[in-house]
Amino acid sequence: MLAGAIVAGLLASGLPVAAQDVGIGLVVPLSPPGDPVGGQLIRRGAEMGIDMVNAAGGVLGGRKLKLYVEDSQGKPEAGVAAYRRLVSEDKVVFVPGFFHSSVAIAANEVAKEMGVPTMSLQASAADITAKHYEVAFRTHVVDPVRVSAFMEFIRKKGFKRISMIAETTDYGIGIADETIAQAKKMGGIEVQKVPFDRTVTDLTPQLLQIKAFKPDLVINIGVGQPLDLIIDQATTIGLLPGTPMLVSYDAPVRPQYWKLHPKNGAGIYFIAYFSPKSPLSDIGAKFSKAYAEKYKEDPVYGALNGFGAIEIISQAINEAKSTDPKALIKTLETGTFKSWPSNPVTFPRAKGVYWHNWSAPVLILHYTKPMEDWKEAEVAVQYAPVAPKD
Repeated sequence: MLAGAIVAGLLASGLPVAAQDVGIGLVVPLSPPGDPVGGQLIRRGAEMGIDMVNAAGGVLGGRKLKLYVEDSQGKPEAGVAAYRRLVSEDKVVFVPGFFHSSVAIAANEVAKEMGVPTMSLQASAADITAKHYEVAFRTHVVDPVRVSAFMEFIRKKGFKRISMIAETTDYGIGIADETIAQAKKMGGIEVQKVPFDRTVTDLTPQLLQIKAFKPDLVINIGVGQPLDLIIDQATTIGLLPGTPMLVSYDAPVRPQYWKLHPKNGAGIYFIAYFSPKSPLSDIGAKFSKAYAEKYKEDPVYGALNGFGAIEIISQAINEAKSTDPKALIKTLETGTFKSWPSNPVTFPRAKGVYWHNWSAPVLILHYTKPMEDWKEAEVAVQYAPVAPKD
């Protein structure tokens, strides 16, 4: 009788019964030309985060979280449309995801007007947080930090001639330009920048240009399929394995890396944001165990960050005692949160690109033998800067 009266009251007020759920949006690439594997890893973590929060009692004394997933396809226009649908139709209160920088930047232009906060989980371009939008948060490394790790690696190895093959997206352009700027400050380094459109499938002309430059290091700034094409086509023309190659993000930790590169994957250096040697929080350890049991593989950074975003927002909702976006923004700015790593997560109103930003330390790992488990890869560099504050 009482339950029926509650339902009747909700219907009479014009609110659907499902309004008792708290909607969380997720915008990730699940199809080309985006990186669908990267998007799926984030989705797995977020879905498990939703399940774990709900199993623990939900938020605000018993309300359940509900995840709404949208495919950005790695395209800014698709990401913007996805954000609009999530906010206007699904009435979500928070939208994490955003693997591709161009998608995050475009969505934030709409978010600053619609007011529902975003959280970029694997997009590094400076403008995502450098614009200091109240709605924009990030739990990922920013371009200056990533490139500082590059520079530390270059310094340690004594490299003098650096080639970059970079996609013409916000991600590729941002990293390439930051690398040129930091190399100029370091001095004594000659840098070659070779751009490419990410829809191109034959990168031989660009790679031959790089081979003619005779670099000490090639930085592979491709995402998804182009990254793998660069490795394979560089092998075909004889650029690899003789010239070291550094991949600009953590794609080589994924299980399919060795399926794609069983004969030419060894020797590659790559950025990573997590090592099995890194300590986890109690909830991070619980998630890691559950993930391994469910998927028969250990979680990598994308899945951990997807899980972490859900944990962070659930804590913010409870701390704010509200699902109002403005209250959540204020709480995210001023609070301290537990995510997958052992160290706490904060989003200070810091200077420049560090605004509303938290990131794990940046590692450069090195595969020294074929079919090597990424958890056993050599750690070439570990870089953990301190963000400046106002």
